[in-house]
Amino acid sequence: MSLRRFLAGPPELNPIQRRNFRNVELDAIAVGLANAAAPFLPVFLTRLGASSFQVGLLSSLPALTGLVLALPMGQFLQRQRNIVRWFSLSRMGYILGYGLIGLVSLVLPPSWQVGGILFLWALATIPQTMLSITFSVVMNAVAGPNYRFDLMTRRWSILGVTTSVAVLLIGQLLDRIAFPLNYQLAFMGLGLAGILSYYFSSQIVLPEMPVNEEQEPKGIKERLARYLHILRNERAFLSFVARRFIFLTGSALVTPIFPLYFVRVVHASDGWIATINTAQTAILMVGYFFWSAQSRRRGTRWILLWTTFGVGIYPILVALTRRVELIAALAGITGIFQAGLNLVFFDELMKRVPMEYSASFVALAQELQYISSMVAPVLGTSLADWLGLPVALWIGGGVQLLGFVLFATMDRSKNSVDVEEAEPADS
Repeated sequence: MSLRRFLAGPPELNPIQRRNFRNVELDAIAVGLANAAAPFLPVFLTRLGASSFQVGLLSSLPALTGLVLALPMGQFLQRQRNIVRWFSLSRMGYILGYGLIGLVSLVLPPSWQVGGILFLWALATIPQTMLSITFSVVMNAVAGPNYRFDLMTRRWSILGVTTSVAVLLIGQLLDRIAFPLNYQLAFMGLGLAGILSYYFSSQIVLPEMPVNEEQEPKGIKERLARYLHILRNERAFLSFVARRFIFLTGSALVTPIFPLYFVRVVHASDGWIATINTAQTAILMVGYFFWSAQSRRRGTRWILLWTTFGVGIYPILVALTRRVELIAALAGITGIFQAGLNLVFFDELMKRVPMEYSASFVALAQELQYISSMVAPVLGTSLADWLGLPVALWIGGGVQLLGFVLFATMDRSKNSVDVEEAEPADS
C-alpha cells in the first residue's frame, strides 16, 4: 500500500471524509513529535533533583485540573457547534507548554527550576483538559460508527512511528550535549510542533454538532441531578467506565514509578531510557494493524481481555529484573498489547456514548479517569518511598490485573445488546 493510499483512508469514503482522514493522520505527525517530550519530562525533573512527590505531580496535576474543570468544560463544549476549533486550539496550547518549559528552565536559577517547571505544567493542564474531551468527540465524528478501529489504527501507528524515531534521536542528542542545556533545547524544539498540529487539525471539516436546546440548570445540585437522570438508563456506559476506572488507576499508579525505577534502581543512561521508550512505541504500528484485523475476526471483547492482561502484567515483570536489555524487550512486547488497549478503550467507550450528549458523557468518563490520575501517582510514589520501587510496581500491576478480571466478568450479553442498539444513532 502506497503512502498516499494509506493516508486517504478506506476507498469507500467520500471526498470530505477522505480529507478528514488525511488531516487527522498528518496531525498525528505533529503530535508524535510533541509526544517525544513526554517520557523525558519526569527524567528531567529527577536529574534536577526533584523529589518523588514532585515527579508524581506531573501525573496528578492534570488530574486535579480535570477533576475541577472537566464537567464545566463538557457542558460548555456541549453547546458548541464547531468543536473542531476548540480541539485545535487546546492541542496547540498544550504542546506549546513543552516549549515554554524548556525556555523558562533555561532562564530560571537552578533553585527555581523544578518549581517553575511544575507551575508551567499546571497551566498546561487547562488546555489538556479540554483536549481530552474534544479529542474523543472529534475522532468519533470523523470515523463514524464503522471506522473507529480503522481511523485510530492509521493515526496512532503514524504517531507511534513518529514518536519512536523522535525519542531515539532525542536520546542520542541528550547524550551529546551537556545537562541541562540538552533537555532545554529538546523541549523548546518539540514545543514548536504545536503550531504544525494546529494547522492540520483546524482543516478538519465536520457537520455542526447537535446542541441540546434544553436549558442547563445552574445550581450544582440541579446539575448533578440532571446528570444522574441522564445516566440512569445508560447501564452499559456505567459498567464499562467503572471497570476502566479500576484499570486506569493501576496504570496511573505506576506511571511515575517507571522513570524513578530506571534511574535509581536500574541506573539506566538517557540513551537506554530512550531505547526503552522507543521499543514500546516503535512496535505500536504493528500492534495497531494486528488488533484491527483481530477485531474483524474475533470481536472487541477478545481484544479487551488480552490487552488488559498483557499491559497489566508488564509492571510486575519489570520489577523482577534490573537488566536494562530485558526491560527494553519487555517494553517492546507490551507495546503490542498497549496498541490494542488504546483502540479497544476508545471504541468501547464511544459505542456507549449517545451522540446528542457526546461532550458531556466523555467529560464524565474523563472525570473518573482524573480521580484515579490525581490520587494514584501520589499514592504510587508514597508506596515507593515506604515499600520500595519494585513493590510499588507490583502493586500497580496487581490493580491493573484486577481490572482485567472485572472486564472478564462484565455482563457480555447485556452490554452487547445495549451497544448494538445504540450504534445507529452515532451515524
